[in-house]
Amino acid sequence: MFPDIFKSIFETEVSLQPADFLLCLLVSLAAGIFLAVISTYGARYTQSFVVTLALLPPIVCTVILLVNGSIGAGVAVAGAFNLVRFRSVPGSAQEICAIFLAMGTGLTAGMGYLSYAVLFSLILGTGSLLFTHFGFGIPRHPERNKILHITIPENLDYTQVFDEPLETYTSRHEIRSVKTTAMGSLYKLTWQITLRNPAEEKNFIDALRCRNGNLEIVLSRQETGSCEL
Repeated sequence: MFPDIFKSIFETEVSLQPADFLLCLLVSLAAGIFLAVISTYGARYTQSFVVTLALLPPIVCTVILLVNGSIGAGVAVAGAFNLVRFRSVPGSAQEICAIFLAMGTGLTAGMGYLSYAVLFSLILGTGSLLFTHFGFGIPRHPERNKILHITIPENLDYTQVFDEPLETYTSRHEIRSVKTTAMGSLYKLTWQITLRNPAEEKNFIDALRCRNGNLEIVLSRQETGSCEL
C-alpha cells in the first residue's frame, strides 16, 4: 500500500478530471510556497521574485497537464515562457537554481507524481536551507577580497610601477582590465586583489597614491557577479 503513493495518479485515467487537476495544482502551489519561503532565508530578495517562485510550480504543472503529460512539449512551452522573462535579467547562481528547482517541482506534479513532487521539494529545499545556514561554500576571509581601480596619467608605465605595494600589501593580485579615458589622457586600471591584512588598507592606498600622481583610487568589495557561476 505504501509504494502506491509514489505512483502517478494518471496511470489509470483516460482524461484529465477536474478533481485531479485541482489536486495537482494545490500540491504544486504548496510546494512553490515552501520553496519561496526557503529562498528568503539568509539572502537578498525582492517581492516579485518570491511571488514568481511560489507561482512557478503550479504554472509549469498546468502546462504539463494541458499537454496531456507530454514532457517534451511541456518543457518546451514552459522553457520558452521562462526564457522570455529571465534571459536578459541578471541573477545570481542561487536564484537560477531556485527557478530550476521550482520548475522541476511543477514538472513532477504535472506528471501526476505528487508524492515525488513533495519529496523533491522537501529534500532539496531543506538542503538549500542547511547550506545557507551553515555557510557552505562561503570563501574564507571574504573581507580581504577587493577590486582595485587606479587612474594614472598616460605617460606612466603601469606594468611595474605598482609592483612593490602590491607585493607588500596583497597576497594575490591580478590585473583584470585596462582602458583609456578623458580622450586618452588617462588610463583606468582594474585589479582583483586579496589583502594580506585589511587593517593596513589605508597604508596600501597611500603607497599607491605616491605612484599614480595622486589621481583617483577606488578600493571596493569584490563584485558578487564576477564570482557567480
